[in-house]
Amino acid sequence: MRFEAGTEIAADVEAVWAVQVDIDRWPEWTASVRRARRLEPGPLAVGSTARLEQPRLPPAVWRVVELEAPYRFAWVSEAPGVRSRADHRIVPLDHGRVRVELTLTQSGPLAAPVGWLYGGLTRRYLRLEADGLRRRCERA
Repeated sequence: MRFEAGTEIAADVEAVWAVQVDIDRWPEWTASVRRARRLEPGPLAVGSTARLEQPRLPPAVWRVVELEAPYRFAWVSEAPGVRSRADHRIVPLDHGRVRVELTLTQSGPLAAPVGWLYGGLTRRYLRLEADGLRRRCERA
């Protein structure tokens, strides 16, 4: 199962990256995350982990598996029968604008039923994250 959302933001790559990798502050700008906490100090890096609590979903620990600052990071979370991978990309455009692309891919033996049950919620949360990120970066 694959879900995606995107938006254009009137801000430069570094400004958007700074907001996106400040995981602990995500609840301030997206209603899709109730609590977020990095599990170790320091800048976001491959191997970094964070615990997210989202409405209507069980808490999950996410581990960064790819990072190319300031353009993208990907992290994964494992649950019985489902592996979720979330990609966060920032694509530079002209005139100090960027396009943010958010993708969630689920695999494993339970990915199809989980996607069917939670697909609408997943799409909504990706849209909330994209729109919240745009609002946060454009007002900064």
